Amino acid sequence: MKLITFTRMGSVGFGVVKDKGIIDLTAMIDKNVKSIKGLLKLDLIEKVHEFIKNKNYEISIAEISYLPVIPDPEKIFCVGLNYQEHKKETGRPDVDNPTIFTRFANSQTGHLQPILKPNFSERFDYEGELAIIIGKGGRYISEENALDHVAGYSCYNDGSVRDWQRHTSQFTPGKNFPSTGPFGPYLVTPDEVGDYEKLPIETRLNGKVLQKAKLSDLIFPIPRLISYISTFTTLATGDVIVTGTPGGVGDRRDPPVYMKPGDVVEVDIGKVGILKNFVTED
Repeated sequence: MKLITFTRMGSVGFGVVKDKGIIDLTAMIDKNVKSIKGLLKLDLIEKVHEFIKNKNYEISIAEISYLPVIPDPEKIFCVGLNYQEHKKETGRPDVDNPTIFTRFANSQTGHLQPILKPNFSERFDYEGELAIIIGKGGRYISEENALDHVAGYSCYNDGSVRDWQRHTSQFTPGKNFPSTGPFGPYLVTPDEVGDYEKLPIETRLNGKVLQKAKLSDLIFPIPRLISYISTFTTLATGDVIVTGTPGGVGDRRDPPVYMKPGDVVEVDIGKVGILKNFVTED
């Protein structure tokens, strides 16, 4: 099942993508549930399956604008240096624990929406990544049970302003400019994805493949990330973990390749979908 958050005629809604359209779920399963996060909090996924079983789509995709899958997560955790090829190209040493930094919700944007390059930086880089959305929150989650806490998967582009990222050893400033974190198009439920480690991941800039890997290449796999993060904080429903980018980032190429206005960037993760955005000047 593919869940989507969108705007239509000035209102925010959410629903299920079916065939070439959307079944609107806004306040349909429960009158108080008006978001994917609200749906997950009340554990209503099975009710959604029943609700949509014999329904045809009601809204054409052409009628909506995409929002980030979870527009208002309580927390967004990003994982750095989580593919061996990317770690090598940065010259970083092996570590025993994942590198974690944070994004803010207002730095995100949706599928087919502009991704904004700051006008004072020419070092705006792409980072295609798999995102996981937490369904059932918790603290001290074991690796054995971690995937039970995953509501679904999505594509993410951790757009990075590299000069600001390197002002200090902390990544946060270069990772939080407005509309630099595309997230979508959908939340795809685990039953539709299957074994996440079999997923391919690819980033294309203007049609050219610049990143290509498999999710089985993650240094710290998803269960380890969930267990580690839930040790230092309580994971909440709707929290997002962005699992890291493969090698091939623009900043480490010779010569470097950065995103510029007019570019089209795509993150393609097999069954999870293709996230597409257009670069414009902020």
